[in-house]
Amino acid sequence: MYKILRFFLFLMDPEEAHYATLKSLKILVKIPILGWLVKQFYTVKNKKLEKQFFGLQFRNPVGLAAGLDKNAEYIEALSCLGFGFIEVGTVTPLPQEGNPKPRLFRVKQDRAIINRMGFNNAGMEVVRNNILEYRNKHPKSSLIIGVNIGKNKVTPNEIAKEDYIQCFNHLYDMADYFVVNVSSPNTPDLRALQEKEPLQDIIFSLQNQNKYKDKPKPILLKIAPDLSKEQLNDILEIVDSTNLSGIIATNTTISRDGITLYEDELNEIGNGGLSGEPLTDSATFVIEHLRNKNHEIPIIGVGGIMSAKNAKEKMQFGADLVQVYTGLIYEGPSLVKKINKLLKK
Repeated sequence: MYKILRFFLFLMDPEEAHYATLKSLKILVKIPILGWLVKQFYTVKNKKLEKQFFGLQFRNPVGLAAGLDKNAEYIEALSCLGFGFIEVGTVTPLPQEGNPKPRLFRVKQDRAIINRMGFNNAGMEVVRNNILEYRNKHPKSSLIIGVNIGKNKVTPNEIAKEDYIQCFNHLYDMADYFVVNVSSPNTPDLRALQEKEPLQDIIFSLQNQNKYKDKPKPILLKIAPDLSKEQLNDILEIVDSTNLSGIIATNTTISRDGITLYEDELNEIGNGGLSGEPLTDSATFVIEHLRNKNHEIPIIGVGGIMSAKNAKEKMQFGADLVQVYTGLIYEGPSLVKKINKLLKK
């Protein structure tokens, strides 16, 4: 069924297809009987799937990666697809339009996507209101909601930590956990914040805010797949020194390894982060390296999970939880169900 739908979606501009799909799903699940049927079909319930990390109880280990629901507009609709947790964002203090269009590209023969969205989002105030609306409507929901936070494009790196602090404080009571995003390749100079000194400064500042809250929230760090082993070791030192709750490995890559497009076709697409099947092995390598160096830190594995087998491999190499995004676009929402059914065994 999804293959037929995908055929027509792939005739559309990728960004238009993205929002058309989400809006259609949102309308569908508002029809009581259809919403119930969708949830029953895609949800796998089993005690074996339940996980507990950084003080949170996950009903299953399969999450939605940040980027798909940037403004927390579709939490209710997406929650019907069987996810154990949903991560929204990336959220910045002020609204921003992101990079000029076109900025989202399919590479169908390689089951990949290249994007340079540029943290397009409606800002932290809108995201707060959207999460609040969901929580008020579903006060007994067991769905874990993470919030991925970043800096505005116009904010200089020297004061970037102020943007992260603003988002953290404003969304503190709406999020179950936070993710510091310094690894997107689509905001100029953002990845420079992954260097040891500026990254420590940001995380220490957030933890300083966190310790004065009634109930401190888990703070995780999302890292790029393009880091060297030395840089990954630096990340682990920062994890220890700042008491981070976990690592999300990985974001999109600036590499074009595994892409079969001709050079002129790649040049026509231009810059952007690559996700999907070509990222599978490099993301798994990062997970394996982190786990071999640190046996305790919770790791959320993301990157190139295009099948249930890919998800299982991520967990075999050290991931505790997994997230999907590009796999959904190529395989459809049944991917979540397939992963949970395999992990249940």
